[in-house]
Amino acid sequence: MKVGSQYLGNGVCEFTLWSPLKEKVAVHLVSPEEKLLPMNKQEQGYWYLKAEIEPGTLYYYQLEDGADRPDPASHFQPQGVHQASEIIAHNNTNWQDSQWAGIPLEEMIIYEMHVGTFTPEGTFKAIMPRLSDLAELGVNAIEIMPVAQFSGDRNWGYDGVYPYAVQNSYGRPEDLKQLVDAAHQQGIAIILDVVYNHFGPEGNYIATHAPYFTDTYQTPWGDAINFDDAYSYGARNYFVENALYWLENYHIDGLRLDAIQAIYDSSAKHILQEMAEKVEEFSQQVGRKFCLIAESDLNDVRVICPQELGGYGIDAQWSDDFHHSLRTVLTKESGGYYADFGSCQQLAKAYQNTFVYDWQYSPFRKRYHGNVTGDRQGHQFVVCIQNHDQIGNRMLGERISDLIDFEATKLAAGALLLSPYIPLLFMGQEYGEESPFLYFVSHEDPDLVAAVREGRKKEFTDFHVEGDYIDPQSIEAFETSKLHWQQKNEGKHLILWQLYQKLIAMRRTIPALKKLDKQNLEVTVKESDRIITLHRWQDDSQIFSILNFDDRDIKLENIFPVGKWQKILDSAEPKWMGNGSDLPEKIDTEEQQLSIKSHSFVVYQQ
Repeated sequence: MKVGSQYLGNGVCEFTLWSPLKEKVAVHLVSPEEKLLPMNKQEQGYWYLKAEIEPGTLYYYQLEDGADRPDPASHFQPQGVHQASEIIAHNNTNWQDSQWAGIPLEEMIIYEMHVGTFTPEGTFKAIMPRLSDLAELGVNAIEIMPVAQFSGDRNWGYDGVYPYAVQNSYGRPEDLKQLVDAAHQQGIAIILDVVYNHFGPEGNYIATHAPYFTDTYQTPWGDAINFDDAYSYGARNYFVENALYWLENYHIDGLRLDAIQAIYDSSAKHILQEMAEKVEEFSQQVGRKFCLIAESDLNDVRVICPQELGGYGIDAQWSDDFHHSLRTVLTKESGGYYADFGSCQQLAKAYQNTFVYDWQYSPFRKRYHGNVTGDRQGHQFVVCIQNHDQIGNRMLGERISDLIDFEATKLAAGALLLSPYIPLLFMGQEYGEESPFLYFVSHEDPDLVAAVREGRKKEFTDFHVEGDYIDPQSIEAFETSKLHWQQKNEGKHLILWQLYQKLIAMRRTIPALKKLDKQNLEVTVKESDRIITLHRWQDDSQIFSILNFDDRDIKLENIFPVGKWQKILDSAEPKWMGNGSDLPEKIDTEEQQLSIKSHSFVVYQQ
């Protein structure tokens, strides 16, 4: 059941609203002319109206108490979260991507971006000239942080209150469509970050329409969304249709589902399973694959297991354990959830088994956590060395390159892109952007602003460092977080960009790196020297990598597999602004004595 306004063409529009507890509902047109049109109640509490109305018309739903409320499934809020909704003609788009076949999940190089800070303009249109830069780097999938309408004009996007409407400060619906179309011309897929676990606090009128929430469960944001209680059918339909809406009307290639651990559903068919089924049906109809990627800190493979094995059938999920293991080995941080990590042995396990905590006791959680990934393939896991959360949830918003030196920054890049998983880069990471990425909002309610300030200070406690706290409500927090693109062509920034480009090209062209198969991977670790080796193979292609996480040069003996090996990348070489490498260009297993520079990595090909 599609909800909201659907422009059918030829001046005809239909409206569908789920409001099962109301006795009277009307569509209140307010522009270009005012008119009140009563709706008809149908089965299961859906209200319906079909009328002659043109695109661009502004309207509210008028409830039985006389209150005007924006459409909970509004397609656009041109004047913000409290004002009228606009009818959008999605069937008038002149798409140029009819030949687009998508990017297979296992080939994706994902680049996470925030629309407002990616460019000085902070709009959908302003991203388009940068697409060629990303394509040159080797990026073939952009993950856009949430664009659902939120209050004000600056926000991370997780405070959205209209999941069907694009943020008006970023542009109009047609602007996002143009961006998607342009990305497809460049061979880049678009993944949209969506939030199905809560609504933002300001402009949130959803509960005035229907029982969208249940007090059976509590989330960090209050009552949980009603996926399994009385009247849950309407809330479930609302979100399943939202997923299909982005894929159908905006040609989005996939969705990243935010924090699914806060989605509570004890139904025989979990909402994520239902969503996966409907998206797969849509993929079959269209003739190309659309994917769902879950953010989850549950370490639970049921999320991605096939439904016939009792899973939800989601295509892939994030794995925080890789990030936490690598971060703590590089920075030696131990605050907050980092207390559970810190050894090279754990990082080696993250390479080999994905989850470090696979029903291990977690000192931070004070309970056993996670399960075994088993035969789940590498392309079902997304890993990173930083993302919006891991940067922005720090008081000063420091990026990984602010916390470690240049040699270690290069090592981090190698550690990520040599992994048997889908890599995710956060915008600016590829050239070592020096601006922070801070948390920012622009709420209108003074009490809400005060609550956000206090809440963020508490969140910063675990990762406190010396420095000045920047008010999330301030324009400074937003402006400071914008990228400085000119850095990309300068000094060490250019070198780092070229290193990422080289590593991405290797992943695409070397079969042993391209095949994301954990079964064809052998990992060794020497904790005392903080050395990890990765041996990956596919058919007659073999790669052997050595990663030195120690701040000393380390002597190596008898570590190479049998065969003759040719060096293809060494981060310690002057080409990469290193101090010079002692490792030979060619190696056979008769050579025993080797030395690898501190905070460096090397890749050999057989």
